[in-house]
Amino acid sequence: MTIAALEALTFGLGRLVEAAGNAGHRLCLLTGDRDVYRHELAHLDPGALDIVDIDTTDTAACAAALAALPDLRGLINSTDTWGVPGADLAAKFGLPGPDPSTVRLLRDKSRVRALLHERGLSSSGAVDVPAAVSAAAEILREVGLPAVLKDSAGTSSRNVWPVRDERGLRAALAEASRRAFNGRLFAERFFSGPVYSAETLGWEGGTKLLGVLSRQMSPEPSVREEAAAFPVAFPLPELALIEEWVGRVLAAAGHDNGFAHVEFVLTADGPELVEINSRIGGALVGESLCRALDTNVYDAMVDMALGRRPALLDAPAAGHTTGPATAFVLVYPDRPGTLTGWTGLDGLSNFPGAPEWYPTAVPGRPVEHLSDQRGCTGIVLAEADTAELALHRALSAAGSIRPVVTADDRE
Repeated sequence: MTIAALEALTFGLGRLVEAAGNAGHRLCLLTGDRDVYRHELAHLDPGALDIVDIDTTDTAACAAALAALPDLRGLINSTDTWGVPGADLAAKFGLPGPDPSTVRLLRDKSRVRALLHERGLSSSGAVDVPAAVSAAAEILREVGLPAVLKDSAGTSSRNVWPVRDERGLRAALAEASRRAFNGRLFAERFFSGPVYSAETLGWEGGTKLLGVLSRQMSPEPSVREEAAAFPVAFPLPELALIEEWVGRVLAAAGHDNGFAHVEFVLTADGPELVEINSRIGGALVGESLCRALDTNVYDAMVDMALGRRPALLDAPAAGHTTGPATAFVLVYPDRPGTLTGWTGLDGLSNFPGAPEWYPTAVPGRPVEHLSDQRGCTGIVLAEADTAELALHRALSAAGSIRPVVTADDRE
């Protein structure tokens, strides 16, 4: 029996292979670029899973590949980019999966913001605007300042502009006019406060909070992610309020089954949504969940693909985890060019917290984008008894690693 995955997140493939095996199934990965999974594949036994090399942007070709798989029982999609085609394909084959119309809604950040504002769950609405300086007047009138300009279907913090004054607004719109978008440009209010993400699992309309992840962002105007730690030790009453809030948000958006990674700002007036990702968290969030909850949370992903209630719903309540806390730090170069390697990796074992290195790039890769996650070359993960201590350890270890980048010959 086979469970297929339509692409996957960069990390976690090994955990997913194990989870499929635990359920008595074999995993088959459909991918357009197996190099994305080079770290995971290097740690798996040869033949641990089947791989179909295919253009995963070609839905018809993917459908044909799925039809050829022996005894297909489930389809997993853990990415934003393939969320809609994955939901459509699951429906086509009569497999358990999310409602495609709900996935389409969740992939549209502007529609989600407008819906939550309408339901009284956000103090800001959304205004779709043309990517042109001429849109400044409408944004000032309808949203005000400070504001955020976003791609309605953006990923990895691309095409996001926080603006605090009219000059910055016009500069951001001018830059946006030169960009390509996955969706369309829209504006919403800027919320002040630290950024977190609620990691949840839903089943038949109920939502279980697995824990809250801290998220350290770069100084403005860039909005790239720098570090994260899990689980944040909120006082239990505040944690209960976050669980109640995120449950209402997900219910309003129609996400009633499966993992969700809900980014929010904890403002002086309470939580305000940043975005909903109807999947397990990216980077090393899945690994952090596995360690803190002392279980393979990807078993729940397989359970959902098979249409059965995940046992993970019976895990201890958020705030009562039994495993170690973790933190991870993204390592960026300080200039564009060509990555040739890293210094400091051989000294990681000298640091506390058993730090581990997860490369996201290979030597020889051009580094062009430093203002979002595309510029990340690797991630350092460390453990401790609390998320706070784990973050200190991860920051210390990551600070010893330096990406070596050679300047472009044209410079």
